[in-house]
Parts: sequence; structure tokens; C-alpha cells
Amino acid sequence: MRAMRFGAYFTLAAVVMPQGPTLAQQARQTLAVADFLDLEQVGSPQISPDGKTVLYSRGFVDKVNDAWTGAIWQMNADGTRNRFLVKGGGAVWSPDGTRIAYVAASENPKGAQIFVRYMDAEGATTQITRLTEAPGNITWSPDGKWISFTGFVPKQSDWAIDMPAPPPNAKWTPAPRVADRLHYRADRKGYTDPGFTHLFVVPADGGSPRQLTSGDWSVGAAFDGMVVGGAHSWTPDGRTILFDGLAEPTADRTFLESYIYAVDVATTAMKKLTTTKGFWSGPKVSPDGRLVAYAGREFLPVVWQTSDLYVMNVDGSGSRDLTRSIDREMGGLGGAGAIWAPDGTGLYISPQDRGTENISFLPLSGAPRPVTTGNQMLSLSSVARNGDMVGVRSSFQAPGDVVRITSDKKAGVQVTQLTQVNEDLLQGKKLATAEEIWYPSTGGAKIQGWIVKPPFFDPAKKYPMLLEIHGGPQGMYGVGFDMMWQTFAASGYVVLYLNPRGSTGYGDAFVRTIEKSYPGPDYDDLMAGVDTVLGRGYVDSKQLYVSGCSGGGALSSWMIGHTNRFAAAAVRCPVTSWTGMAGNADVPYFAYAFFDKPFWEDPMQWWKQSSLAYVGNVTTPTLLMTGVLDMRTPMPQTEEFYAALKVRGIPTKLLRFENEWHGTESVPSNWMRTMLYMMSWFKQYTKPSA
Repeated sequence: MRAMRFGAYFTLAAVVMPQGPTLAQQARQTLAVADFLDLEQVGSPQISPDGKTVLYSRGFVDKVNDAWTGAIWQMNADGTRNRFLVKGGGAVWSPDGTRIAYVAASENPKGAQIFVRYMDAEGATTQITRLTEAPGNITWSPDGKWISFTGFVPKQSDWAIDMPAPPPNAKWTPAPRVADRLHYRADRKGYTDPGFTHLFVVPADGGSPRQLTSGDWSVGAAFDGMVVGGAHSWTPDGRTILFDGLAEPTADRTFLESYIYAVDVATTAMKKLTTTKGFWSGPKVSPDGRLVAYAGREFLPVVWQTSDLYVMNVDGSGSRDLTRSIDREMGGLGGAGAIWAPDGTGLYISPQDRGTENISFLPLSGAPRPVTTGNQMLSLSSVARNGDMVGVRSSFQAPGDVVRITSDKKAGVQVTQLTQVNEDLLQGKKLATAEEIWYPSTGGAKIQGWIVKPPFFDPAKKYPMLLEIHGGPQGMYGVGFDMMWQTFAASGYVVLYLNPRGSTGYGDAFVRTIEKSYPGPDYDDLMAGVDTVLGRGYVDSKQLYVSGCSGGGALSSWMIGHTNRFAAAAVRCPVTSWTGMAGNADVPYFAYAFFDKPFWEDPMQWWKQSSLAYVGNVTTPTLLMTGVLDMRTPMPQTEEFYAALKVRGIPTKLLRFENEWHGTESVPSNWMRTMLYMMSWFKQYTKPSA
């Protein structure tokens, strides 16, 4: 009788209801900007050495404090008994699997500290450090007795002046910060005091940290004028740590360089293992301690060279390139994340390739072979002694979840999803779809992109379209889940995102096409993509909009100075003047990489590649958005462009986002504001007929 009742109900509904859901029903069935507050993220899954237990970080929005927060969760390797473990993040298993080290907030002293938790039934937790600076890159020694980490060491100025002593209880203005190097450490508070990142060890039972490296240089890798990483790896005997570090500064050095070093834990004696001038990073010692895998590239006077994966003997001899034939990025923004196989016969890698990311096995001799395939973003995080692996997988309609990858001769490779952290959020929601496209551009280039279509897409209708441009410019859009695409599509937009020339994931030659010409060919690629989608017939040519942040901000501000086809633009965190960026950004070397000569020798070369030079051509109503703490593309870059538009009488507004460093979306409420301000701005403008 119940089946008959439901059958009758749906038959009747089909008769009396209109075809398709109403607009109000569609809105309830799709994602809204406010749903961002309930989105959860997973990261850094770590499988125990015995392969039985998985830890992972689970992040969510603290709606009261307007911040992302998170915790460490624990589950069995088959996904059962998934449960909260402890507040904090960055969990790392001890070599014997009995403990984990992680970083969490501390009350005494306040700030991030290293903790160790015993994973037996007792679950005892010990605070290991009491640091004034947050630790990073925590790593266990092979015997489990020590924990190594990187930490920031402020450098006090040695420039003393004879200031009179302030009277008791005086409230004098603090002394100025003295700068004598081109590089500082930048953070969410802007520039801090100059200083350097160094390597420390601390007893795993607690005690006083001991600094292993020192000097006016930093542990970390050089990447396009930025200091990144700080990865390090112990030798199996526990006597030596290998790490990436910046070269000692010299007066004639034009660009930052980084090398692989070894430091003796007992004596702190250091040895440089890579000697070729270049950008070398991410050393990983093999299980038997004989070899070291590392990523990098030799220095060449070019804007970009794809990093390869190398191996060398642990003493630095016998270096050889394992991935030259792959022609995909193995370091830097590519983030291949190479991990040794337990038997030491090769490494697992997950390079980005044409909008996707999958795992391959790279033997020490021979060609790489795929472990996983598919239209997905699957990054590898950890491998157990039995060969089981864990990582994070995402696809266009599925936010990231933890997966386990296993392999045997009978079943082959099996990828098992272990978490469903956003299942409740997406329940009953109709998501946008994405269509992959390839199309021709100038110079015979073939460009890949994706057309995001609204959940209730009707090809007979005309839709507004947003062209969203990625940053970098050396970066890659992919097939992973993106809340921005989903919310714009749910609001009735077609979204077009592309990988123009200059993007990674397509080989070295493709990236270097923009050398000495950025922006340049990438503009052609983006406009060719717009024309390709217009040719499909379902986009309103009077409602074309463009946006992007960082490198995307540079390109979106450039585009509106070279075409008037967009009805409105939302330029976020842009570079508008290369000389300005070289003078006030936290990565000044980055600007110099695009030009043959410094700006004082050839100012016109720098000026003609700056979007500010073409602001006199702009007729597009332009919304400008930048974080007040941004030191990567500082506020003056935005203000100059805004002031010029104001003087010319072009419709424009400037939004200065509070509590934001680079970008306008790291704070949850600011993410929502960014989406809603953009939509509100676009709705005000429809391009009149020519």
C-alpha cells in the first residue's frame, strides 16, 4: 500500500506541477554563498607505519571567530571508527607508530607549540616546546628520541644610536625597524623584524631546543624570489639531517639560490651537497640511507625552467636526473611530493598534468608507470611499510576526501574513499557541471580550459559569463572542486577558467612562452577561449565579465586596457606596475625575472608590460579589491590603477579588505564578501550594443 501511495503521489505531481523546478526551488536545490560556512576541508593524511591507522587534518569554519580552524582526526585504515582525536594539525607518526607529534595552540606560552601524544589506550599528551616563534616542518629522528623542526630567528639590528633613556612609565613610540637586506619575512601583520629561518632539534620527551644552523641565511628553498619549504630528512643512523637552504648572501648575487646541505646533529658541522648554481629543494633520504632524492633546476637566465627530480649519493656524488623525459614540474608550484617506496627501488610522484593530478611510480632506472589514472586531483601524502598509501582526492563535483591506495597482483590498484566530510552539505544539492575544451590560439598554441554550466543549464537560453584567470602566472587550474565556480554557476553564470600559455602542467616550453612578454600570448589565449564559448550560442556577448587575483589580477587589469568587450571587471590583488612591485613587494626578485635589464637601464621595457601604461584605454567599469596587509601585490599597485580610473571618470570602486594578506578570501566572511561584491558589481553593468 505504501508503494502504491508513493506511486500515485508522483503520478499526480507529474500532472499538476510545471515542467522543471521553479526559480525558487532551483535556489533551494543549489549551493549558495552562505554554504561556504559549512564547507569542510581535509588535508595531510598520514598512515601509521604498520598500515592500520590513518590520521588526517579536518578543517572547518569557526563562524563566531570568523576563521578557519581544525583538528586531527583518526580512523582505521578501512575508514571505520572515524573520530576526533585532538585539536591541532600537522600530525606525524613516530617511526615505531606508538606516538604522534603535532602542532597546536598553547596557553603557556601562547602560540603554536609542538606536542606529542601517545597512541595507546592511555592517550597521554605532552607539550614539548615553549617557543616564541611558531615551529614548522616537524620531523622525527629514526630512533624516535628527537624531533626536528624549523623556526624563525629574529635578527636584531646592530646599528646603535645614543638615545636618552625614557622616563619611568613613558609611552615612547617604538624604534624603527632597520632594513639592510632586500628580503624580509612577510606575514599577516605585514613585515616583521628581519630574521632568518633555521633548523632545531628538541628531545621527544620535552626539553630545551638546540639550534643546528645559524647565520644570515635561511633554511628553505628559493622559488622565483620567494623563500619556501624548509623540508628536511634524517639519515637512518640519526647522525645527519639533510635540508634545503639559501646560499650565503653575496654582493654580486642577482637572484636567490638554494642548495641541499647536510648538518651533523652532534657537531652542527655543515656540508653543501649540491654545488651547481640553481634552485634545489626537498631532500628525501632513501630507506637504506644510501641515496637522496631532491627536486630542482640549474640556474638559467630564463623566466622559468621546469624542476626535475634527481637522486644522488648521500655524500652528494653521482647526481642524476630521473624525470627529464616527463617534462612536468617536480618542485615549486608543481608540488610533486616525491615519497620513497618502502623497499627503496623508486619513488612515488604525483605531478600535475593538463589539469589533473595522479600518482605514478618512478623506478631508479626505467620509465615511470602510472599507479592511478582519471580525471581527478589525487595527491599522495604518506606510505606505510606494507606499501599502502593515503592521499587526498577531489574532482569537479566532489570536494577533497581522504583515500587509501592499495595494490596486489589479483585485484590490482584499488583507490578507496575513506571520508565523506561534505556529504551532509551536498545532500540534495544539484551541482554545476564542467565541460573540458581544447581550442587553438595564436602561434599554433593549443589551450585547455573548462566551461562551468549552471545546475539547471538550458542551452536555448543566454547566460552571463565570468572569465576567471589564475595566478602565478606559473600555476594550473584543474578539475578539482571549487566553491567559487559552484556559487557563481548557481547564481546563473557560465564560468570559464583556462590554462593559458605560462601555465604549468603542459611542459617547459609552454610555460616559457611568456618569457619577456608577460602579459602577452596569454592574453591571446584567454580571448580565444572567450570567443570559443561565445560560438556555442548560450552566452550573452553583452554580459561578459572578467576577474582574477595576483597573476590573475595582473592579467585582468591588462585585458581591460586592451579590449572593451567586457561589461565589467573585478580586478583582485593585481600587479599594475612592475617597477612598483620591484620596489615594494615581498618578492622583489620576481619582477626582475621577466626583463632583460633592470628598470633603471631600460624603463620602457618595464613600463610597456605594466597594465597601468594602458589605463588610458580602459572603458570597462572596474571593481578593485586588495587586502590591506598584502605585501605580495601591495595596496599601492591597486591604488594607482584606481586613482587613474577615477581621474578619467571610469566607473570604479576600491575595496580594502581588512585582515587579509595576499588575496581577499582567506577570512571566511571575506570570501563571502568577495563573491557577493563581484556579483553585485556585475549585475549593475550590461554592455550596450556597439
